[in-house]
Amino acid sequence: MNQTVAQPAQPVKLDERVTRKSPLRRLLGRPEIGALIGALALFVFFGLTADTFLTANAFSTILYASSTFGIMAVSVSLLMIGGEFDLSAGVMVTTSALVASMFSYQFSLNIWVGVAVSLAVTLALGFVNGLLYVKTGLPSFIVTLGTFFMLAGANLGVTKAISDNVATPSISDMSGFSAAKQVFASDLTLFGIQVKITVLWWLAMVAVATWLLLRTRAGNWVFAVGGSAPSARAVGVPVAKTKIALFMGVAFTAWFSGMHLLFAFDSVQSGEGVGNEFFYIICAVIGGCLLTGGYGSAIGAAIGAFIFGMTNKGIVYAEWNPDWFKFFLGAMLLIATVVNLVVRRRAEVSE
Repeated sequence: MNQTVAQPAQPVKLDERVTRKSPLRRLLGRPEIGALIGALALFVFFGLTADTFLTANAFSTILYASSTFGIMAVSVSLLMIGGEFDLSAGVMVTTSALVASMFSYQFSLNIWVGVAVSLAVTLALGFVNGLLYVKTGLPSFIVTLGTFFMLAGANLGVTKAISDNVATPSISDMSGFSAAKQVFASDLTLFGIQVKITVLWWLAMVAVATWLLLRTRAGNWVFAVGGSAPSARAVGVPVAKTKIALFMGVAFTAWFSGMHLLFAFDSVQSGEGVGNEFFYIICAVIGGCLLTGGYGSAIGAAIGAFIFGMTNKGIVYAEWNPDWFKFFLGAMLLIATVVNLVVRRRAEVSE
């Protein structure tokens, strides 16, 4: 008599797309978790070593320093998630301020006219960057490096040709200046603390960028083109339009930062902004954006900018030699990047 041996039931393997993850595992999988750990450690470190670091005035100063770089870091992080770089971002900030100032001053117009012209010019520069990248196929690093040198030269050359000086004349007495300053460079009092309006604009931009990345089709396109442009194109993603839009996003925040620069000081030095593009990239990388694209978050870039602000001002409050700022910034970059890498790998292993 033949007997059938019952085979043990094979365990059912759930599709990873429907497998439920624990809150801790989801948290560890976030791109900004490494930056958050680094920010907390840095906050505690300076809180213990600098007596005035934890005061309200110091915190306001740190937030302001963070916001001036954080506004740019938002758009730069989106561009990096999309797989590209913009090395002209720093000088583009200065270009936007120079255009608004000189256009209004030379033609004796309301300052808001200069602001509008500056917006159009700056967005056009972003469009040209994106179009050159798309049409030539050259690395964005090379395309925007060329734009960087052209803008740096034009900023200085045009300013000296028009005003016979390296800085623009003061526009504080021109029509519309006070109203524009309220929008771009005013002070607010929140919970008894004086805060620059740029902090609120920064947080608003982070919120909009986060919604865009996580809740819209365009956000899916950004991740897709950064992960693999050919694969994204194969499934119908408008790769060229997405890339150009990301470059124009950097241009928009450069315009906004330029307007803050102009109305905070009412005059602009034509040589400013050189080198700041690396700080924007550092903020994004500290915040978890990969240099290879396809991974990162606007929240992470904001945390990276906060780390930048804490390091910048914390050294001063600790009464250390400020010449060490770049050393500590580099150390924070390496530490945050390594922590983010380790946490991400452990999260992937545990899935």
